[in-house]
Amino acid sequence: MGSIFSAIGGAINAVISAIASVFMAIVGGITSVLVAIWNFIVDIICCRCGSRRRARTSGGGFGRRRRGAATY
Repeated sequence: MGSIFSAIGGAINAVISAIASVFMAIVGGITSVLVAIWNFIVDIICCRCGSRRRARTSGGGFGRRRRGAATY
């Protein structure tokens, strides 16, 4: 009699585990999509902000590096 209850318990455990695995896969997929969208939006915002800063400092920064490398 105990083996019957053990088998039923194992079956219920397997079903709940399978449902939980599917649920976790769905949540993981949704999370990945949301993070990708967020990263895309942040990249656009940072590209616009960074392009203004780079335009001011890029010429001097590269020139200094080349002069330093030439003296070695």
